[in-house]
Amino acid sequence: MRIVSLIASATEITCALGLRAALVGRSHECDTPEDVRALPALTNTKFDTDLPSKAIDTAVKSLVSDGLAVYHVDSAQLRTLAPDVILTQDQCEVCAASLKDVEAAVCDWVGRPVRIVSLHPECLADIWNDIRTVGKALNCEERATALIKDAETHISAVAGHSENRPKILCVEWIDPLMSAGHWIPELITAAGGLSLLAETGGPSPYISMDQIIAADPDIIVVAPCGFDVERSTSEMAVLDDDPAWRGLRAVREQRVAIADGNRYFNRPSLSVVDTVDILKDILVYFGDESGGDAKFDNSVWRHWPSSKSIGRV
Repeated sequence: MRIVSLIASATEITCALGLRAALVGRSHECDTPEDVRALPALTNTKFDTDLPSKAIDTAVKSLVSDGLAVYHVDSAQLRTLAPDVILTQDQCEVCAASLKDVEAAVCDWVGRPVRIVSLHPECLADIWNDIRTVGKALNCEERATALIKDAETHISAVAGHSENRPKILCVEWIDPLMSAGHWIPELITAAGGLSLLAETGGPSPYISMDQIIAADPDIIVVAPCGFDVERSTSEMAVLDDDPAWRGLRAVREQRVAIADGNRYFNRPSLSVVDTVDILKDILVYFGDESGGDAKFDNSVWRHWPSSKSIGRV
């Protein structure tokens, strides 16, 4: 079987199922496991991803409003690779090449059956269902079931049961501000927090500073979609220049964390297990008056401003 994955989460799922050797192509965003970077990238964006957050938001909105795809799929190279299965998604036009993009790329193929498997995760249950869907498509149903069971067991073991749950705002985009929806509220709950300004299974909404002030979060986690810690750190000046942001209790008390949104918070794969651990780590870190050691290093999440170091265990 020859597999092409056009979304990073599906690439991770495929490799977790033990089928790394069957992957012959990937999206430009597929980066884990590390060796998948050696595969040919079959997609690219139609805008400069190095632009500031506001400019990226504007560019994406313009493409979508004009009915244009946000990503380009290299149909010629896709055909050359002759996949049996193509994994993509139809949940978000911004996250990866969509179902309609892939269908357009293969619409002129004749005489060769190609199965397109499209994922549509909105919540944790959907992520598990998508893993089952991929497992079934790749003839690994038993392995998929085992992976899901292990993930659910881990998340249940992490789950916090304190009545005094800290209020957590997870920021999915900096400019304009967006709160993280979909599966993130569930993961915050599992880690022992109370999610603010987004609903489980719902889209990530645009939010105003007035809404944040009214919600009065205890902890703010900044994890923009597609950004790692370094990239998010470079965007923080947009928030720090706003007096209203600086006036938030969580900011005054230095209870702000920057996390790797690209790798952990916006990738509906088995990596959500790590996301729960990261959130738990952040809660423990800010809940400890000494600011004690954290489990993860600064490449995964860091305290903002970085007046306290995040240690390894």
